[in-house]
Amino acid sequence: MIYNFAYFYIVLHQAIKMDIDVILDQIYALPLVSKNALKAHIEEVEHPKGHILMRENKPERDIYLLKKGIVRAYANYNGHEVTFWFGKEGQLVASMNNYVRNENSYEDIELLEDCVFYKLKNVTLQSLYETDIHIANWGRKLAEYSLVEAEQRLISRLIKTASERYKDLLNEESDLLARVKLSHIASYLGITQVSLSRIRAEVR
Repeated sequence: MIYNFAYFYIVLHQAIKMDIDVILDQIYALPLVSKNALKAHIEEVEHPKGHILMRENKPERDIYLLKKGIVRAYANYNGHEVTFWFGKEGQLVASMNNYVRNENSYEDIELLEDCVFYKLKNVTLQSLYETDIHIANWGRKLAEYSLVEAEQRLISRLIKTASERYKDLLNEESDLLARVKLSHIASYLGITQVSLSRIRAEVR
């Protein structure tokens, strides 16, 4: 039943897009004047499945909020791609090393579906932080949520078994199984695809 539900979800999902106001409000409720000031600098862009949005060791001048689609962040290690994050509708897609420290990205970000983004130049956002306290608070919340998510992924990787992490995906993000290749799921869980197949059989 889990897999049938995941398939049903993805069929419905094709029509779902996250409006910019919804995304901004779920991070921090801005006064209308501040929200309009922020939205004035946001551009909607589209890229096809397979596009590499960000490159390792490259400067990244923009941040993105994902309107529609799914992406993965990965790093190259000993000739292998290690997936450590999936981004879905409503989430921030950015190089945090560049956003926070103004240094080059340490990951590649690949589009796993055709995607629509809300794009904002980082330098513009930093300027808005200095002139509008509400936008600054919005940015603080954005960074805090990203930190919490990263901490949760790290703790899960350190203390839970691969089987437990897979069950967490089923319970919390079952749509990933319908939208993402199993090889990427296995990499995200830190196991081989053979081990993932065994775990899936046990869970059934």
